[in-house]
Amino acid sequence: MPTPFSKTRADHATETAEDYVEAISDILNRQSECRVKDLARFMDVSHVTVTRTLQRLSGEGLVDKDRYGPCRLTEQGRRMARQARERHAIVLAFLQHIGVPEHEAIEDAEGIEHHVGKATLSAMRQHLDH
Repeated sequence: MPTPFSKTRADHATETAEDYVEAISDILNRQSECRVKDLARFMDVSHVTVTRTLQRLSGEGLVDKDRYGPCRLTEQGRRMARQARERHAIVLAFLQHIGVPEHEAIEDAEGIEHHVGKATLSAMRQHLDH
């Protein structure tokens, strides 16, 4: 049986991927293409960090990237971005619903969304629906 620590480690392993595919999706929703410089600005990291991360995400089948061209999400990447965005929206709405100030709810939701379990997320959604 996995321990809470093994779940947290597994969640951390996918956290960066989820943040990047969500960022790429957000950028593409605002403009026609997403380049390394766009992601570096959006994520507030260096071009080198973005390039290395995109190489890893490409190897995982989440991103298509030409050497000097824009990056695109694969179907798997788009699915991951949708799921991350949905989790984020539920967590944010729940935190605001229980009275967490908006600025803190926004910051906290960004971290919690990567670690919330399915049962917890379902309970949050049910609570919001009532």
